Amino acid sequence: MAQLDIPDEVYNWLVSFFHGHSHSTQYLGVESSVLGITASIIQGSAIGPASFVVGAADLKAVTPGNLLVKYADDTYIVIPAVNDSSRQAELQNIAQWARDNNLKTNPAKFAEIVFVDHRKKKKAHPPPPLTGIARVTTLKILGVTFTNSLSVAEHMFMLLSVRARRLCML
Repeated sequence: MAQLDIPDEVYNWLVSFFHGHSHSTQYLGVESSVLGITASIIQGSAIGPASFVVGAADLKAVTPGNLLVKYADDTYIVIPAVNDSSRQAELQNIAQWARDNNLKTNPAKFAEIVFVDHRKKKKAHPPPPLTGIARVTTLKILGVTFTNSLSVAEHMFMLLSVRARRLCML
């Protein structure tokens, strides 16, 4: 953030905000010791999503034509079919960037969705799945459910079901 062209008082407020935070965890009535937070983003803070985007500004795709989309603490890699062989390199790039920035990735949250055009007569064959990453047919991105056919039907069904249940409660 020191590289941003922001007023000194805003910069000083940010330094003050990020300095001196600590955390402990309580589970089944037992509390851990308190440890200082020295890296990452302060979850649940209003400045957290913006600070991640600023902090991740230097994270770029390694293959021309691929796109990294970052929001809050989520990162999505968009890889067109012509670049499907670059999937592993993009994941390795993100892992290295995270190590360089004292951050951790959560492989349990990794998922791959291959979008297909069901209207085409000649079906393209998707690349083989990556080891250790689930291939899914639906994926929720920023609250919107996408299907591998780019249909909005599942998302609309979910929205209408929620509204119907609320209406029923009235």
